[in-house]
Amino acid sequence: MTVLRSLFGGMGKARVVQSALAMAQPQPAHMLGPIQCLRRFQSTEAEADPADVNRLKHLRNIGISAHIDSGKTTCTERILYYTGRIKEIHDVRGRDGVGAKMDSMDLEREKGITIQSAATYASWGDNNINIIDTPGHVDFTIEVERALRVLDGAVLILCSVSGVQSQTITVDRQMRRYNVPRISFINKMDRAGANPFRIVDQLRNKLKLTAAAIQIPIGSEDQFQGVVDLVKWKAYYNEGESGESFVVKDIPDELMALATEKRQELIEQLANVDDEIADVYLMEEVPTTDQFMQAIRRATIALKFTPVLMGSAFKNTAVQPLLDAVIEYLPNPMEVKNIALDIKNKEEPITLSPYSNNPFVGLAFKLEEGRYGQLTYMRIYQGSLKKGSFITNVKTGKKIKVPRLVRMHAADMEDVDELGAGEIGAMFGVDCASGDTFTDGTLQYSMSSMFVPEPVISLSLSPKGKETPNFSKALNRFQKEDPTFRVHVDAESKETIISGMGELHLQIYVERMKREYNVECVTGKPQVAFRETITQPAKFNYTHKKQSGGAGQFGRVVGHIEPVDSATDGEEGDDAAIEDKNASQFENRVIGGNIPTNYIPACEKGFRDGLEKGPLIGHPVTGIRMVLEDGASHAVDSSELAFRIATKNAFLDAFNKAKPTILEPIMNVSISAPVEFQGAVIGGLNKRKGTVVDTEIQEDYFNVTADVPLNDMFGYSTELRSATQGKGEFSMEYKEHMAVQSFVQEQLIEEHKKKEAAAKK
Repeated sequence: MTVLRSLFGGMGKARVVQSALAMAQPQPAHMLGPIQCLRRFQSTEAEADPADVNRLKHLRNIGISAHIDSGKTTCTERILYYTGRIKEIHDVRGRDGVGAKMDSMDLEREKGITIQSAATYASWGDNNINIIDTPGHVDFTIEVERALRVLDGAVLILCSVSGVQSQTITVDRQMRRYNVPRISFINKMDRAGANPFRIVDQLRNKLKLTAAAIQIPIGSEDQFQGVVDLVKWKAYYNEGESGESFVVKDIPDELMALATEKRQELIEQLANVDDEIADVYLMEEVPTTDQFMQAIRRATIALKFTPVLMGSAFKNTAVQPLLDAVIEYLPNPMEVKNIALDIKNKEEPITLSPYSNNPFVGLAFKLEEGRYGQLTYMRIYQGSLKKGSFITNVKTGKKIKVPRLVRMHAADMEDVDELGAGEIGAMFGVDCASGDTFTDGTLQYSMSSMFVPEPVISLSLSPKGKETPNFSKALNRFQKEDPTFRVHVDAESKETIISGMGELHLQIYVERMKREYNVECVTGKPQVAFRETITQPAKFNYTHKKQSGGAGQFGRVVGHIEPVDSATDGEEGDDAAIEDKNASQFENRVIGGNIPTNYIPACEKGFRDGLEKGPLIGHPVTGIRMVLEDGASHAVDSSELAFRIATKNAFLDAFNKAKPTILEPIMNVSISAPVEFQGAVIGGLNKRKGTVVDTEIQEDYFNVTADVPLNDMFGYSTELRSATQGKGEFSMEYKEHMAVQSFVQEQLIEEHKKKEAAAKK
């Protein structure tokens, strides 16, 4: 038998997850790029204090991520209850008016969604777990991004009926970007149409993961009673009003055949990624419980395998085995390799040692405005952070005293005097930005930053009535907290423009301004982030002359502009490469000193000036390479300003000759609705110029995936609800920018001309 070793995910700049497997292994069968993962445990354990090593062995930092309405917050609520952190269970949309512990914001409890990621701390047996519950909505994707940047492992929750959905794919991509090992939990096993084995197939086919169930359900839908553990070969039941009584029994006779079949499937999947299990499989033996557990742990930490568990958080069933799996299969901070860049030594990568007796290195990954000033969430990678100690912000060089340290429990805080290596906590009264690295002053290390997606939608915003200081105060605070929320003042209209990841994202901030700052705002028509580009090369030969007594201005530039060839920029699947495809480039090919070298930067500045506002509709220009080939200068009249103006005007002239086109953001839209409304939903997509990519029918529901221009998506939520009697739901995320149709381009140019004419009057 050929043993496949399939490795998912690549080594990001930030960190590399290790395992104890040998490095001499064949190349993986499928990957997201030609990147290998370094696989070995750190060898500095001997230097550490044994008590510190023991603390780290019993520590887990995990995130809970999933698509909207998969049950993340409900699952976290049960984890907190079973670990003794809360005394009673409250549901997300509970009728008691209390709401789930992790949804502490009033808006979250009203809408029944998570808006901000919330951190908490729980104990399970001798182990301590830092948990971050993240939002599922694509509009709040930055919350998931920054949580996964600092976590060592994750639980990917899937709905037993809907399975892998659009945001599941986004979360999977984020986990791969930061090399986060994950275990999967199929929730809502009590729902009608629950089919966990179809979801396992989707993990393999849609997400290309080596996945296998390590549990099977006892009963299904409304008869769901518990799970059978294929590793420990026992049946688990939850009894009592809130499932607090956990009962272990022998496997029921009627499930023995299915359990044996699924255990064999688990062995086969593990044999593809683990040599020890492959040997057992070839000997036609059954691995022992210890062999199973060690192999699953090795393969999970090495990013080669994801074990799949199942249960129903809402019905309080099989959540305790999920906690056991977090401890047994996800890495502790010593098993994760974190890389910092040494600023003193040409940003050379340095492996951090996760022990408390080393110099301190920490990353501020999230900011919040608290009652007592700015609350800064901090992940300690090395050393320890003590209350009253002095730390240095590497970016600004400022030395700061730590006034107060807390451990978070959603909106509540517990004061602590010290946080050790590997911990996640927060500090008050420290002014910094999200993504800043802190050290004890002896090191000049910087952690690599997280990926921040570009905003896709803009709204004009103005306060109702007279503008108060709270208006700018609120906008400044939200910008600092959320890197995907941008604010700028339009140079022509003088309007305040807010930009974000979607309609809901901006609506939430407008609502928060009203509630938290007592500033009621009026929003204008949403503006789409159009881009302008060219479709063919064009030459330019432009002379800028101006004589006005004394020294004048003279600069001549010759060359051509051409579209950036996206095929040569980066591997597919790399977000940074996708951004680069649209980046414009400036190339200097001037020889012989016709343009003095000290004027070349001014030429590039002129090109960048031209990119800011395109000639067609005034939106940024993208995807253009400008090649400067020749030119001329004057000994007296030439200056940086002259060449800057010459290059800008040359670019604008050439742009109009190069068949310019307008690009619009295309959204990947995922819709789920009852089957009887399929015709109405697809008809609505066609009306909005949508292209249907995939359709899937499951029981009484159908899922459709389509690419639709964002400009045609406004007001879709209302239309979908009315077309499906309120039963349909959709989510969308940015996919790419594509050229608009010619008649749309003409309309947009006409609208822009009318707006400019009105502004001149």
